[in-house]
Amino acid sequence: MTVPKPRDADVEEAVDPTFVAEREEGVLGAGHRALSVGIVSVVLLIAFEATAVGTAMPVAARELDGVSLYAFAFSGYFTTSLFAMVLSGQWSDRRGPLGPLTTGIASFGAGLLLSGTAGAMWVFIVGRAVQGFGGGLVIVALYVVVGRAYPERLRPAIMAAFAASWVLPSIVGPLAAGTVTEQLGWRWVFVGIPVLVVFPLALALPQIRRRASGPAQHAVAGPAGAGQAVAEHAVAGQAVAERTVAGHGAVDRRRIRLALGISLGAGLLQYAAQDLRPLSLLPGALGVALLVPAVLGLLPRGTYRAARGLPSVVLLRGVAAGSFIAAESFVPLMLVTQRGLSPTLAGFSLAAGGVTWALGSWVQSRPRLEPYRERLTTVGMLLVAAAVAIAPSVLIDSVPVWTLAVAWAFGCFGMGLVISSTSVLLLKLSAPEEAGTNSAALQISDGLSNVVLLSAGGAAFAALGGGAVSHQAAHASGSHPAAFTAVFLPMAAVALAGAWVSTRLRAHRP
Repeated sequence: MTVPKPRDADVEEAVDPTFVAEREEGVLGAGHRALSVGIVSVVLLIAFEATAVGTAMPVAARELDGVSLYAFAFSGYFTTSLFAMVLSGQWSDRRGPLGPLTTGIASFGAGLLLSGTAGAMWVFIVGRAVQGFGGGLVIVALYVVVGRAYPERLRPAIMAAFAASWVLPSIVGPLAAGTVTEQLGWRWVFVGIPVLVVFPLALALPQIRRRASGPAQHAVAGPAGAGQAVAEHAVAGQAVAERTVAGHGAVDRRRIRLALGISLGAGLLQYAAQDLRPLSLLPGALGVALLVPAVLGLLPRGTYRAARGLPSVVLLRGVAAGSFIAAESFVPLMLVTQRGLSPTLAGFSLAAGGVTWALGSWVQSRPRLEPYRERLTTVGMLLVAAAVAIAPSVLIDSVPVWTLAVAWAFGCFGMGLVISSTSVLLLKLSAPEEAGTNSAALQISDGLSNVVLLSAGGAAFAALGGGAVSHQAAHASGSHPAAFTAVFLPMAAVALAGAWVSTRLRAHRP
């Protein structure tokens, strides 16, 4: 059962004046500046990967003769990240977030190199899976760092900074990736990105080692001696957590087995969704049989029925991320194959979304809006649903392509409100000893919904002939607007259901 966290003021009253002074600073104050710049740089790396790779993906799929497996290139990433998220939560609670963060960044870079040198689509997908493993390790470790090193008052601001780090990649990434793809080839987009690993490693890791390394009871939230009260509070919670696993500080093997089950089940489900033969029902059924108990064991009780409080926070994260990412994955392909845009223009049409996503995240971080956080998430989900529903309108030749760019900008603003708010609410509703486990649950919901909804969207896309589209046949026999419509409209309905889930984020109070 989740134990309410004490208010920052309650904890900090017993702390020395240095910590009280640091409490008045922002995320770029002297006490947090180096750490903030470091971890935001890590997010910047992930953002450049997402925007650049997404732009080059349609060309890579065509050249590798793998358009019919297009959805695998995205869901393969999310499938392996599911296991890595649970592993990272366990690893971070036991030894601190430094280990999973460094391992994750190295795996992320290795996956990019593997995809960039692939000679077949399946090798390309394996590289994406290696990337996903690294990404899963990194994202949970970053949440643990935020939970340990920042007081509750600063967490909305650092989440807004994470979102803001997507602005430059969203503007520069598609343009740069499109230019490189057209002039040098899509492979250079993948093999060039690992160079960016050096900067986050050099900047972030020393600060994380000093501020948030080691088990929870050893983590501090400020300069030497500044976080003593927070550390003492974490010791009590960590002692309880340690008694619930086999041995002292041992890895919870049951959760690891469930993580393997959820990852394998998601992979089987994705395979079945893309095969569309009667025999595919067998791996599909096996995937569901593995997924259901694993999901029930890894997510907070009541998540599947949108129980009020933490379960609905976790569910909303999955509904929002899954519906939006599943739809966005097909936007560049739709613009390239159905409207004849170049990869550069197709990617650049989504560039404004990075700015509006950051703006939405900044809006939710305003202190005066804190009492209305749940309402902000409802507005955000309605914007997402509207944007996804409008997207297929560009399949009509008379509709300007910029219509999608404008709609997607509003959808990204809504995502900025929702994603950052769910992150803030999760840490707010989690006791210190539960931060790693609950952060993993949030990311599992995010990643699993991506896999499931991409599987559903990919199956509908392939069933209606989407695998036959190509740039040359965009307006001839290869044009399949119904295949794209079958992806976007169901995702809009899922996002609309998320607006209802957002009304259940506040738990009933006695």
